[in-house]
Parts: sequence; structure tokens; C-alpha cells
Amino acid sequence: MAPPRYVVGETEDGLRLDTALAGLVDASRSQVRRWIDDGRVSWNGRRVSASQRVSEGDWIEAEPPEPVASDLRPEPIPLSILFEDEAIVVLDKSADMVVHPSPGHATGTLVHALLHHCGRLAQVGGVQRPGVVHRLDRGTSGVMVFAKDDAAHRALAEQFHDHSIERMYQALVRGNPSADRGRVDAAIARHPRDRKRMTVAKRGGREAHTAWQVARRFPRSARSLLEVRPETGRTHQIRVHLASAGLPIAGDPVYGRGGRNRAEPGLERPALHARILGLAHPRSGERMRFEAELPEDLGARLAALARREEGS
Repeated sequence: MAPPRYVVGETEDGLRLDTALAGLVDASRSQVRRWIDDGRVSWNGRRVSASQRVSEGDWIEAEPPEPVASDLRPEPIPLSILFEDEAIVVLDKSADMVVHPSPGHATGTLVHALLHHCGRLAQVGGVQRPGVVHRLDRGTSGVMVFAKDDAAHRALAEQFHDHSIERMYQALVRGNPSADRGRVDAAIARHPRDRKRMTVAKRGGREAHTAWQVARRFPRSARSLLEVRPETGRTHQIRVHLASAGLPIAGDPVYGRGGRNRAEPGLERPALHARILGLAHPRSGERMRFEAELPEDLGARLAALARREEGS
């Protein structure tokens, strides 16, 4: 059977192939790009890249992969829900939780917990990542959003792709910067020798931008609390960028100075917390803003640093 054929109309004229097809089939651009990379899409009978510009009257054939049944089993794991309706669920992730199944974490993830809580999640993200629109590292706490259906997933994915999502993190870092604010504009790529790590790339890599400002200084302890706003969403972006600026996150064993960072008293993970997440509701378009208070371990560490500054 021939794959479905779509004709480019006036609305799609001049758009990139991935953008045009995403609108024609009601899929996300990232999903369509995967189809293109897998050779499942042709333009006027030819294989082309996602960046190809299309014209009115062109035809596109697309053969999406068959959906695969999920073998994930719901697990009754407690969750801290900040907001929930028929389209999304927003929660405060604890630092010890993995977002979705991965090597070494086949059970006990947020996805398992949400399947038990919600009954079902969007399937656009894949059978091992239902509902997942973005991720936080295991050691990072804070606010996250999940999609309950495919339409919500696509709408949220577009916001993350377009960088219209508001995100603010709090990070306790080693060092006291001379300036009160700054930014890092440096591409990020996989480390050439350690494939589990990321690094600032001298050549190539993916464009990445991070802005930060000092919220509080602890000079006696050579620590600073920063408010960090990532303007792109690369893997380990905040950790890599701050380390490259000489401000490694306290307690980070991977991106500390010299590749090592001594343990931070009272913490068993990097001192990074996703404090604020702002987005447009995927159905109503209403602007929404969610905040996750500092967890107990980070709050206690900041209190101890403050007491030392006061000499008590």
C-alpha cells in the first residue's frame, strides 16, 4: 500500500518541509524530523532534508512507523502535584526520581508513577517516554509538566522548541563572581572521550545560551546562589555552562573543577532546583506560571551558609 500523500497548499507555501508536514498531519516537528531521518518522508518523489522549502502544489508522502505497545506497568509512587486538568499535569519532582525508564532504571520512574495516577499519558513521546515533554536530571529537583494526550504534547513541544517557555532555576555554585549577572553563549556537544558527559564545543555542537544573576552571596564559604534562565534546552546545559564560567554547581561530581567536585555538606546531589515554569496552556492558550519551593536539603544548606555569614 502506498504511503499517504499530502499536497502543499497556500498556507504551507514557503515553509520548511518539517514545519509544513507537521501541520498537514497534526504531528510535532521533532516527530516529523525523526520520520525524515528514518527515510519515511519524500518530497515530490525525492528524499530531502527537513530544511527543504516547499511550494504550493508540491506533494509530500509520509509513512509514520507503526505504534508499538507499551509494556510499562503503573506503580503507586507518591507524587507532589502542583496542577492538573484534562490536558496536563504539573508536578514538583524530587531529586531522587528518574523521569523515564533508561538503562539501570527500568522501574520506579516518574512515568511509572504518572501512569498509575493518570491512567494514561500522551504517546507522542514514545512508548518509554509517554507524556514526557522535557526532562530534569535525576539529581535535579523542581517543577515539570507532562502531557496527558497527544495534542497537548505537540502544543507543549512546540513551545519548548520555540523557546517561549519561561524557566528559572536556582543553583548553589562554588565561587563568588565579580559581576552580579552574566551569560554563557557557547555550543554544547557530547564529550569526545566520555560519551556520558557533555562539554562546551570549540567547533560544531548545538547552540546554547544561559543567563544568570546572583541572588545571594556567601563570601565566607566561597558560595553563591544564582538564578539561572536557560534560553535553550540542551542536555546538562546549566551544569556545563556554569562550570565553563568557573562557577560549578556545588555537589556536582561530573562537572566540578578538574572534573571532580567534593561533596557539599548536607547534599547528596548537585545543588540545582527548577524553581519556575511558565507556559501557555496547550488548549486554552492561557498563560500559566508554576513554582516549586526549595526542597528541604537545599533550604537547609542555604540556612547553614547564612548562619556562617552571620557568625553564628
